[in-house]
Amino acid sequence: MIRFGVLLASLLCIVLSSPAQAQDKFPSKPIKILLPYGAGSATDIITRIMCEQLRQILGQSCVVENKPGAFGIIAIEEMARARPDGYTLQVGNVSTNAITPVLFKDKFNISYERDVVPIARLADLPTLLMATTRNFPPATLAEFIAYAKQRPGKLKYASPGAGSFPHYDMEILSQRAGIEMVPIHIKAGPPGFINDMGLGDIQVAYMNVATSAPQIRAGVLKPLVTTTDARLADYPNVPTMAEAGYPGVGTTLWAGLFAPAATPPAVLETLHKAVVQALNSQQVRDAYAKQNVRAGASKSLDEAKTWLKGEIANWQKITKEIKIDLSE
Repeated sequence: MIRFGVLLASLLCIVLSSPAQAQDKFPSKPIKILLPYGAGSATDIITRIMCEQLRQILGQSCVVENKPGAFGIIAIEEMARARPDGYTLQVGNVSTNAITPVLFKDKFNISYERDVVPIARLADLPTLLMATTRNFPPATLAEFIAYAKQRPGKLKYASPGAGSFPHYDMEILSQRAGIEMVPIHIKAGPPGFINDMGLGDIQVAYMNVATSAPQIRAGVLKPLVTTTDARLADYPNVPTMAEAGYPGVGTTLWAGLFAPAATPPAVLETLHKAVVQALNSQQVRDAYAKQNVRAGASKSLDEAKTWLKGEIANWQKITKEIKIDLSE
């Protein structure tokens, strides 16, 4: 009789748990993606394009929440502390998810290396060295450098913040070219750059093509050089850094998708496969192309880990070699 009671209880557990197990199949509710930038930024745009395709693939809503501030630490920490079930993710870029963990490691209340795992590299956004067209005659990199040498400490360049990759890139170029400029850190990012460059208050800035293209067409900005390995199809007359005599200078902005490190492997694999499918879709490729964005997901979770490790190692080397004032 006791055995029968135990058997009956076991059967009841199986029957009662089956619906719950079915409901728990990932994903069974909306997925939230935290973004360390404001709405309208290039990273925000490519995330929302991908999100719409993920919604169709996974059958669940994909919600983007903008959490700017603190070099990306706010968004990263909120994601890393979330329940590791695949429903809270983060999209970041080279500044927030490769440079911040190196420069501002002590500002984290988590261990970035232990608590964060990459799901995939998502896309690359070609970067141009832009110049204002207002009272600024240089039209090439060589002309700009010659102009700057005649005015040491007089020209200003924009960056989204001390320690960001545009800040480093401009300091590296300055050292290589033997020029001296004044950094102006604008937390509003490219929209703020465009305003100040349109007024002629700032002369140059590294900007991604997606953000700067409308201003180039409007005649507000002019591209001097691209950081890509080859010339861009939309700007065939703009040389690469290597062609201009400065190989290896400049960063291509990338975006990546991240999750809490304790997320179950099966969930991470589901997300990775969905991201690859989304980025390979014609809808996303066409939408990215309009923004001059190149889709390119990591082929596997292991490849994503290797990629991020390499990015962080690269910036560890750069930040040791190039000393900048982070209090600016």
